Order: sequence, then structure tokens, then C-alpha cells
Amino acid sequence: MPELNSTLLLEVALDLANSITNEDRFDRLLSSIRKAINCEAVVLLVNRGEQLTPLATQGLAPDTLGRRFKLSDHPRLALICAATQPVRFPSDSPLADPYDGLLLAKDGDLPVHSCMGLPLYSDNKLIGVVTLDSLRPNAFNDISDRTLQLISALSAATLKTAIQLKALEQRAQQAQDLLQELTHEALTRDGGELIGNSPSMQALKSEIQLVASSDYTVLVLGETGVGKELVARTLHRCSERSNHPLIHLNCASIPETLAESELFGHAKGAFSGAEKERPGKFQLADGGTIFLDEVGELPLSVQGKLLRVLQSGEIQPVGKDQVSMVNVRVIAATNRDLAEEVKVGRFRADLYHRLSVYPVRIPSLKERNNDILLLAGYFLEVTARKLGVRQLKIRPDVENALLEYTWPGNVRELEHVISRASLKATRHAQQQDIISISLADLDFETGLAQPPQLKPKEALVTHLKEQIPLKSLTEDFQRQYISDALVVHDGNWTNAAKQLGMDRANLARLAKRLGVSLEKHIKQQTRFL
Repeated sequence: MPELNSTLLLEVALDLANSITNEDRFDRLLSSIRKAINCEAVVLLVNRGEQLTPLATQGLAPDTLGRRFKLSDHPRLALICAATQPVRFPSDSPLADPYDGLLLAKDGDLPVHSCMGLPLYSDNKLIGVVTLDSLRPNAFNDISDRTLQLISALSAATLKTAIQLKALEQRAQQAQDLLQELTHEALTRDGGELIGNSPSMQALKSEIQLVASSDYTVLVLGETGVGKELVARTLHRCSERSNHPLIHLNCASIPETLAESELFGHAKGAFSGAEKERPGKFQLADGGTIFLDEVGELPLSVQGKLLRVLQSGEIQPVGKDQVSMVNVRVIAATNRDLAEEVKVGRFRADLYHRLSVYPVRIPSLKERNNDILLLAGYFLEVTARKLGVRQLKIRPDVENALLEYTWPGNVRELEHVISRASLKATRHAQQQDIISISLADLDFETGLAQPPQLKPKEALVTHLKEQIPLKSLTEDFQRQYISDALVVHDGNWTNAAKQLGMDRANLARLAKRLGVSLEKHIKQQTRFL
């Protein structure tokens, strides 16, 4: 095993100097470490307080980068973080290895092997960790202290440089502080972190950093399930309003008769049932941010009053003569084409232009295919904690299936697929520490998948040959269309009825006649990117 001599050090320095991105810089660092120390796996992790986040790996499954290792769940990592010197674990250490089942060179639980961790310090502060694993017992026993010191110093310097470059790119210390606050909050709650290294996600994060520090009204656009609420939360937490309220209002969930009251409040006795004065969402959000989800569902009668708030900051509660002023930043979201809604007269043109001062589009999951395994790794780690199992992993054929699927339900669908598959896998696990998800455990939301389409002429000939009555074809279409609308809206009949342009009660009666199930699906609240 070669020592980290001056020649190798010069080679490493040149590699790092020629690196353009942090990803490239980290990869070259790990390659250099493996030149000096023969091992099957090496990982660079950054310290996020109560957990470690992988920045680069070699020798481990690709979904490792999407995982977040809570120190309370991983005693080996906790010991490394608590140390000031390199930590060598005995080959027969009883402590669970965080990478069990993830090593590319070994399927299943790690046998007796060598494991070592290097804490990385800068200005007497722990900024990260480097871990090394070898399948050979006692592989790290003969490595000199000098070599380990040089590797630790080199790794710490590389990580520190990356952190400083990131801070410089943000151009302001205040923005950096806000980003650190965002990161801390995001990583302390499930579903709060923007995960993804694809070009489209990097572009989205840049857009968020750019517009967050302004007071511009932002219109978040994207398909169902991409994580519009998460982007809104991120914008708020990165803004100067982060210490003030973030109020969320789903415009599709409120009846038209109560929309004005929900937004602007009402006086006692303003209408039947108004037994006391009640502040509206804009009053609650004063000084902070209001997130108007599904803003395209707002009735025209309320759109004019919302425009008034955007123009002047004035609100007038229902049943009151006097107006009051609020200072609120508006973030709106929709999966509708508002420009088209304006053309057909369902949305005010002046309101549309006020809302779309700065549009931010969230890419669909099929546009960020490289992020699928990272997100899968994140959901696997979260699900493992919820189910009380030590490790969940996916097999290579499952990885391929996830990558080949079209994901019409986007990130939310991926989360649900991983959750269902994990639960099914535990059913057959029989108290195993490492549970592998197989193809048989996967259950895609096929109701959202696009069926094969016949050309119009081919479809017509097929139907005529089969002598299918027009009424049956019409009912089949209605049945499928209603079912698809319910799937898209997670079983919410009110929202499905609005999309279909009909009353909820009429939709329920029609669905019952057609044999569509009235069972309401339970919508999961956590959302991810």
C-alpha cells in the first residue's frame, strides 16, 4: 500500500486545481484517497448537525447520495463525529455498519471487514467525515498516522473550499445565513429538502436563490405531484420574511361562497353562521408570505378583490366598511395554463399579469431522470425509520424499473411507490436487518399510466367490428375519465368535480350509476422534490 508521498500529493493538488465543479472536485478527492489506501468503498459526508449528508461516494449503490444518516440511528458515524482523530473499528465490531447492503462489491450484510472514519475539522469545527470500508479484515491497521493526517487535512481543505465557493456564489452573507437556516429546517423534517443534482434541478435551485431575496410575486408552475408547496416553503425560508408567518391556502378546497371570507376575514354577523369576527388568511400572513395553492380555481367574483391586495395592499373584510393595510408577499401555484384560462374568460388577465411577475417552473420527474435513484434513496431512509427497520435497499432490477417508468404522478407517486413496496417487502422479511425490495413488491399507479392509443381510423374500425353500442362506449369513457380525475386529485371528490366542470353531488350520483368506487383515498401530507 503506497504512502501519500510528495508525488501523489502534487498529483492530487493538480487534480483538484483542474476541477471545475464541486462534484468533480469531490470525485477526484475520493479517487486520490483510493490510490493511497486500497479499499472497496469511500464516502465524503458533510456535517448537518444531527445528521450526515453524502456529497460523493465510490463503491456504493447510487441511491446512497439520496440518503441522510441521522447520527442517532448510526452509532459508527456518531463515534467518528465525536472523535478528533481517525477512528479504526475492530473487524468484529458489534456496531451496525451504515452501508450494510449498499456495497457494490458485496450483496447483503457485510461480513467481517475493516472500517475506518476520518473526522474533518476546519477552525476547530467539525465540517464533515470521510469513511473507508474494505472487505479484508485489518486492512487499515498498517496505515501510518502521517498518511491519515495528510488525507484528513486534504479532505478538510477540499470540503472547506467547496463550502466557501458556495458562499461566494450566493454573493451575500445574509443569503448564505438564510440558506443555512433553510437547510437546517429542511433536514429536521421529512420532505423539507430539495433533492436532486440534475441540470433542471440545479437551474430550479438557482432560480429560487435569485428570486427569494426579492419581494416579487412568484407564480409556481408544474404538473401535479412535482412539489409546488415545497418550493413555496423554500422560497419563504430563503427570504427576508422567514421569521414571519407562512400561510397556506388551497383555493380549490374552499366553497365559492366562503372564498372571500377565507382570504380577507369577516365581521360578526356578516352572514349566516358568522357568530364572531374572524381574521382572513391575508391578515394572518401580515409581514410574511401567503401561498395560494391552485390559484386557478379562485372564482371570478373574488379575483378582483385579490387584485386589489396585490396592487395596493388593501383588504376589506366581509361585513366591514373600513379597509386595512397588509404587507404580504404572495406566492401562487397552479397546474393550469392560466394564459389559456384568460383566453376563455375563466381568469382575469390583469390578475394573471400581477401573479406572474416571476414565474418559476418545476420540472416533472421524467425531465430529471438522473434524480430518481437519489429520491428513492431518500424515501427508503425515511420509510425505514417509519417502519422501524435498520436498512431498506432496492435491487438492480428494481432500479432499472424505477428508471424506465414514466412517473405521471411525479415525485409524489415515487414516494408512494417506495412506501408501498417497502411495506410489502417487510411482510416477507422475517426479522432481517437488511430488507431488499424486489420487482414483485413494486406497485405502480397504473391508473395514471397512459394506455396504448389507437389511431382514430383504427379505433373506429375496431369498435364497428365489435358492434359496441354507442351508449356503452360513452359510459366506458365517462367511467375512465372520472376514475382518472379522482386519482389525479388523490380521491378528493370536490376537486375532481371542479376539474370535470360539474357539481360534487351530481358527480357522486353519476359515479354511483357507472359503478365507480366511492372509496376516498387517504392523501399523504409530506411532499418532496
